[in-house]
This record gives sequence, C-alpha cells and structure tokens, in this order.
Amino acid sequence: MFSKVPIDIAKIKKEDINKEILRAALVAELDAISLYEQMAEMTENQEVKRVLLDVAKEEKTHIGEFQTLLLRMDKEQVEELEAGRKEVEEELQE
Repeated sequence: MFSKVPIDIAKIKKEDINKEILRAALVAELDAISLYEQMAEMTENQEVKRVLLDVAKEEKTHIGEFQTLLLRMDKEQVEELEAGRKEVEEELQE
C-alpha cells in the first residue's frame, strides 16, 4: 500500500507523465483489491464481508477505467498485452 504517488516526476519525460500516473493508479487499485479481499476472508461478520467484497469489485471496475486510458496512450503496451496473451495460449495448449 502506498499513500503518496510512487513516481519521481522530475525523472519522467513530460510526454510519459500521464502513463506513469495511470500505472501507479493501477497498482493502487490492485493493492486495494487484495487488501479488501483478504479482510473479507478474515471477518466472520457477513455484512462486513459483503461490503468489503462489493468495494473490491468496484476497484476492479476502476482498473478497467485506468487500463482503458493507458491503452489509448501506450500502443506498445497494447502490443505487449497481445503478445502475452498469445504466449499463455501457446503454453496452455502444450
């Protein structure tokens, strides 16, 4: 978990700042999902569990929003995601 942006803006090219902000946002959302799902497993209170899992689900929507923006800005990321998908499919077919 982090409470400040883990990016040193001074070291980022101006044209890459938004991509790095979106990547940091994705990391934060993934961390939040993990935290909420772990806490949901820890509690025996069904109301607390239900709310934690609902919030975790909302964070997954946020990932989709940030990823959509990132993919609009970073065509190399689009290509590498596709390459990764193909590698997994090939590996799982063997």
